[in-house]
Amino acid sequence: MRSLLFTFLLALGAVGSITDRAIAADTLFEIKVIDEETGRGVPLVELESTNNIVYVTDSHGLAAVNEPGLSGQKVFFHVRSHGYEFAKDGFGYRGKAIDVTSGGSATLKIKRLNIAQRLYRVTGGDIYRDSVLLGHDVPIENPLLNAQVLGSDSVVNTVYKGQIRWFWGDTNQVKYPLGTFDVPGAISDLPSEGGLDPEVGVNLTYFIGENGFARPTAKMPGEGPTWIGGLVTLTDDEGRERMFAEYVKIKPPLTTYARGLAEWSDEAEAFEKVADLDLKATLLPGGHPVKHKEGEIEHVYFARPYPLVRVEATPKSYMNLDEYEAFTCLAEGSTLEDPKLDRGADGKLRYSWKRNTPAVDVAAQKKLTESGVLKEGEGLLALRDVATGKPVLAHGGSVYWNEYRQRWVTVFLEAYGSPSFLGEIWYAEADSLVGPWVYATKIATHDRYDFYNPKQHPMFDKDGGKTIYFEGTYTNTFSGNPVKTPRYDYNQMMYKLALEDPRLALPVAIYRNEDGRFDVRADGGAARSGQLAFFALDRAADDDDAFPIYADEKGRLTGATSARSENAKPIFHALRADAKEPAAGTMPLYEFVNSATGERRYSIDEDSQTAGFERRAKPICFVWENPLRCMWESEK
Repeated sequence: MRSLLFTFLLALGAVGSITDRAIAADTLFEIKVIDEETGRGVPLVELESTNNIVYVTDSHGLAAVNEPGLSGQKVFFHVRSHGYEFAKDGFGYRGKAIDVTSGGSATLKIKRLNIAQRLYRVTGGDIYRDSVLLGHDVPIENPLLNAQVLGSDSVVNTVYKGQIRWFWGDTNQVKYPLGTFDVPGAISDLPSEGGLDPEVGVNLTYFIGENGFARPTAKMPGEGPTWIGGLVTLTDDEGRERMFAEYVKIKPPLTTYARGLAEWSDEAEAFEKVADLDLKATLLPGGHPVKHKEGEIEHVYFARPYPLVRVEATPKSYMNLDEYEAFTCLAEGSTLEDPKLDRGADGKLRYSWKRNTPAVDVAAQKKLTESGVLKEGEGLLALRDVATGKPVLAHGGSVYWNEYRQRWVTVFLEAYGSPSFLGEIWYAEADSLVGPWVYATKIATHDRYDFYNPKQHPMFDKDGGKTIYFEGTYTNTFSGNPVKTPRYDYNQMMYKLALEDPRLALPVAIYRNEDGRFDVRADGGAARSGQLAFFALDRAADDDDAFPIYADEKGRLTGATSARSENAKPIFHALRADAKEPAAGTMPLYEFVNSATGERRYSIDEDSQTAGFERRAKPICFVWENPLRCMWESEK
């Protein structure tokens, strides 16, 4: 049965003449591809016939097949989708033969390999094309075309005056190959204020020009595109909300030739330039900001992708680069070209917030380590794949506090990833904004296709943070793949991530208190400087070898059920000592016993020498190593 929306669109001529489209709808064959776990329709699934006719499911997971020559035939469709997998048949083909009939339908189930779940396309044309053709209800107001936008690059957003403000990079239009290159924008309502549930979509109301196309909102002086970052809403001394961003001007190939600060004008409904910035400035705003208050002072942290630069969260401070600070191991006033390290009298490297001093990013850390300026393990940045132990190079992402995990969580893009160069998306957690960021797991993959500049949307978090949402730019630009996905290419795709998924149970920092007992510290405050003993899980994991570790009243560790009270909670979860193959990056945790007093101590250093203590022959479990030897002291 056609929906009221479909009938209304037909009446308006939005999908063709009433007669033509009514006949076409009756002859269409509907294929719906659903996630076999959730039953939800999966967008961006390719269905290819044996003669290379390709259909791509819309944001409902629907494909409207209109092939008169194939009607009444059994048609085989190859089924493929990034991060999803269709079952093989006896000959190894991933697909299925379907009886295609006029007005008929078929449902295909596909297995999700990604931990993250693809939801819908946010931008571009024909978001629900097939749903409309087939007469299904759709959740958004403009399912076919909105503000003549066909493609948009890299989103930034912030909540400003009770609404979400969205801005994008270069944007394609219907009328001509060149679109707008000066930051088109839109508004949507918060879900709590009448906006759509992020589970189903986002209703975007664009700032539109006289020609009907999304107009520029940040047309800054100079030739070439304008891009913005560091978008943040701040409150001034008079209690007014004000919205700021850093902007850059770009010339071919991708060179920044000018930089400045801009403030949003409610009257002009556009950004206005407020200051030029030195291209060689030591510290700058940018990336995806997050605000955090410690004590009486609130700062804005700029994640690029690590939040290692901050400034007080006031308009005055935001516009004064002299007040910006970096979390760095360089001596104050030092430079990366002539680095001088901040070491204490004991020779230990000291990381702290300093003005007029650069942060040491991954590239600089690698260079300083290779040159011998930094000792091995003194670097702050040590992200690695929890499954393999191999380093993961974070390229872009965002960081926000998560109430459910009681930790800072990041969704980030891997540079030089596989199978996509810029399309592998990862998840990690830390006690503080500056770390320790160590263990990560991949949550979404793309097969030779980019998915870059991922952005979390904390205003969409649900169930106390158990579910988070993020989007990114889906495009073939840097992928080396010459084939563009029709309608989807160069657009924003929304995903959701269920943080209670046991596959997201990652090793977290386990600290040793002064009394020798172990503790998990995740208070969201400043980085804890102290003895980081090792990493372990703080919850049950998707691993048969993982089990809980408890401590009795004397601090003795055990996994035995008889040693704990009914309401006891484990200190951490570890891997069994008798595992056939210890997981990558793990090491044994040993128990040392004082035979005279019965006191017990624990260490990952099997050669630890303490008078009166002897090591038991077998470890009690396996935990994950701490690769950091900087502000988080290690036992080994």
